[in-house]
Amino acid sequence: MTAWGQVGSPYANLRGDMKARIARGMKLGLSEDHAEQLARLPHPEDVQDFVNAIPMNFEQDGWTALSVQGVLTRQRAQCIEGAVLAACALTMAGRPPLLMDMGAAAGDDDHVIALFRRGRTWGAISKSNGPYLRWRDPIYRSLYALAMSYFPEYAKGRQKMLRTYSASVDLRRLDPSLWVTREKSCVELIDLLTRARHYRLVPKGHESRLREIDVVEAEAQAMNEYSDPRASTHRDARRAS
Repeated sequence: MTAWGQVGSPYANLRGDMKARIARGMKLGLSEDHAEQLARLPHPEDVQDFVNAIPMNFEQDGWTALSVQGVLTRQRAQCIEGAVLAACALTMAGRPPLLMDMGAAAGDDDHVIALFRRGRTWGAISKSNGPYLRWRDPIYRSLYALAMSYFPEYAKGRQKMLRTYSASVDLRRLDPSLWVTREKSCVELIDLLTRARHYRLVPKGHESRLREIDVVEAEAQAMNEYSDPRASTHRDARRAS
């Protein structure tokens, strides 16, 4: 393969900003092809569209936490894998690679989103099989407000399940080999998210007083973009995280 930037490289005539994004991706350890895929996503909206188009990872062979390279190679992702890929694309576009962990009540899965700012307000990119836990426009003045925007739809059956949110987690704290190119599951990343400071969303004593979502809302929650081949037995598929 012709080295990036040399005469004859397929990227030799690309615009300077595109070249810069490809160079950042390759510095993180991505191949030319993978770096080019993400370099074509200069804006958070582009990243969300790309993440949406990746088929859902239903973890048929067991739990995974794929790296960016793993997602692009296997062409599947669940929530944390989509968030990690989004964080990589954002940092290639010149933004910090930030994640937020959202903790669920016992019996449901946590959810992980990629964060970005536009001016002083926060938005999010998210991989979800259902329609409600995805993109958030950058209109939220705090991470608390952003996390609360997920609360009404973060449900299992008819129960509202979201309980905590974390401080922003900067992936620059991890070597890229642990989340961009790692061959195995990114256990160090999981540990970093788990150890991040988390804040309570539901005040003490209020959990038992939370109103169930309506039946029509519960029916809407059952909408999924991708069908799980284990549909008769699989867990709640809207996040599959």
